[in-house]
Amino acid sequence: MKKVLFLLSSFFPLVAHSAVTRESFCFELSESSPVKFEFRTFYDASSKWSGGFVKYAKSNEPISIVLTDSEEEMLGPDAPWQRATTWSEVVNGKVAGTYDFVTQGTQIVSMKYTKKSNGKVYHFLSNPNIDSSQESGCKWE
Repeated sequence: MKKVLFLLSSFFPLVAHSAVTRESFCFELSESSPVKFEFRTFYDASSKWSGGFVKYAKSNEPISIVLTDSEEEMLGPDAPWQRATTWSEVVNGKVAGTYDFVTQGTQIVSMKYTKKSNGKVYHFLSNPNIDSSQESGCKWE
């Protein structure tokens, strides 16, 4: 039996393994605001695919987001790279809004959400003090 498995495995080439980069952040309008969400993104370097979801604290359903723009720039010789990404929120197959996320190195500079139906803009703060893991996400109190 072992010989058969060995022979079968020799007919299939080894599949290259590429790690998927995952990031997870917890955001809220303000410390006293009930509007809070988790922002998770995934990037597969081998396929150059990006995707993710947002999950609001008062909802059990994640909302899909799709990377629609990404720009990187060096601000100066001693400054970290700045990265600005725009993620489109997709609800029932239609774009419902956009999340604009800006980082400098590992620091979060800004996060804003623009609702497509009325153009209203919401500015969110990152809360690094919220307990979060890849398995359970942001643990809102």
